[in-house]
Amino acid sequence: MPKGYWVSAYRTISDPEKLAAYNELAGPAVKAGGGRVLVRGGRVEAHDAGIAERTVLIEFDSFEQAVAAHESAAYQEALAALSDGVERDFRIVEGID
Repeated sequence: MPKGYWVSAYRTISDPEKLAAYNELAGPAVKAGGGRVLVRGGRVEAHDAGIAERTVLIEFDSFEQAVAAHESAAYQEALAALSDGVERDFRIVEGID
């Protein structure tokens, strides 16, 4: 079964305090949903139309598990804390077997 991934490419971080509040809630929500953080922050080299800002990659055992974790009440609470503190491109994608 193909794995599922959350891919977040941040464009701007306008409120670091909101991002910190989100991180406090999102970490446990991701773990409870079966997610494993593979990339969080760190060095970025952007190409083409990319922006060298924060990037996050989280792996789940399946695409369905990734979607369910995003829809969970715990993660929705984290999103409410984040609010308009960042601009990011967030995707849930299916991996290759």
